Amino acid sequence: MPNDARSTTHPRSYLFTSESVTEGHPDKIADQISDAVLDAILTKEARLEAQGYVDTEGVPAKLEHVRCAVETMLTTGMVVISGEIRTQAYVDIQEIARGVITRIGYDRAKYGFDGTTCGVINMIHGQSPDIAQGVDESYDVQAGTTTDPLDLIGAGDQGMMFGYATDETEVLMPMPHYLASRLAERLAAVRHAGTLPYLRPDGKTQVTVRYEDDHPVAVETIVISTQHAPEIEDMGIIKADMLEHVIAPVMDAAGIPWEGAQVYVNPTGRFVVGGPMGDTGLTGRKIIADTYGGSGRHGGGAFSGKDCTKVDRSGAYAARWVAKNVVAAGLARRCEVQLAYAIGVAHPLSVLIETFGTEQVPIEVIDRAVNEVFDLRPGAIIRDLDLRRPIYEKTAAYGHFGRNDPDFTWERTDRVDELRAACGL
Repeated sequence: MPNDARSTTHPRSYLFTSESVTEGHPDKIADQISDAVLDAILTKEARLEAQGYVDTEGVPAKLEHVRCAVETMLTTGMVVISGEIRTQAYVDIQEIARGVITRIGYDRAKYGFDGTTCGVINMIHGQSPDIAQGVDESYDVQAGTTTDPLDLIGAGDQGMMFGYATDETEVLMPMPHYLASRLAERLAAVRHAGTLPYLRPDGKTQVTVRYEDDHPVAVETIVISTQHAPEIEDMGIIKADMLEHVIAPVMDAAGIPWEGAQVYVNPTGRFVVGGPMGDTGLTGRKIIADTYGGSGRHGGGAFSGKDCTKVDRSGAYAARWVAKNVVAAGLARRCEVQLAYAIGVAHPLSVLIETFGTEQVPIEVIDRAVNEVFDLRPGAIIRDLDLRRPIYEKTAAYGHFGRNDPDFTWERTDRVDELRAACGL
């Protein structure tokens, strides 16, 4: 790609805004339920595999047999769980959904939603054998062109996935999205800790950051909308508490100036009716909050409820892994990775590395290094990132990227030395 097409830096002052939501937002409840179902299946299947379980047809329980694509919808007093799965494990879908809802904090009717009394409808069915055949045995294996075990797993769908990294923060995430996510996380933390007992689970955050020559220099605007108990009528009380207990700790830890920022807290006034009573929730409706807050591009596929053979999830995790290692290795200040797959085919159709003119070595060298160091077939991604583990419910709120959790293996910068060596550094 010509350098002028890649060079999209902004030698000027501009503003960029990102948003996030709390775990009690209805869309995020849906995501967490979908991923809790996946985690329950993975946990039970691992136990059956360890016990040497074999079904009536002599098929052994193996984690690689698990297929899961679960969608959840919530509205006033009701949860509907649908999708398709393949498993030899029995999991109690109703119990899982109720557990997630009550853990989040919707555990009494006066909050507008109660995990112990809401209706839960289970409409899950088995996975289509037409889809399963290309995932269990890839196009290349069926054609007899390969015997490599890592070629066995075909991509669970077609599509393109993006990963992104930037040196704006220590965790190599865009500053606006990082701040919005940490504000949402902190908002839930002070509620769970009882610091602000009048808070309720639903909430949204938004942060606008000023950039100078592509570097974040100050926070311009902060917006927090938080559900609260009906007896709190003075929004000034909530704003003062947000400044002291939520905003200041997050901003001060980030080390970015924010003293002159415009702060809006519940700008419409009262926010008592929230959660699924205030708005319908659906799995996969917060994909920008899940990723990079609008920085970088998005392929359109959601993550939650999908097992690791679905490249919407594993491919996006791998793309972030690659991009983060490129930036951590000092090869570029910003990196976006696009992967593309065809259903049932193991090898990616394309791998594109975009560095926006910030590369420190020729882009062609980075391209070669990435292809040399990373194996981006689904089977290799699952192996290298250890994705057949019940780790997914906690990914479903506060972002899938930029979090220092050892279970988030795609956040590791474990290929830095190999990349630098491959680039001759």
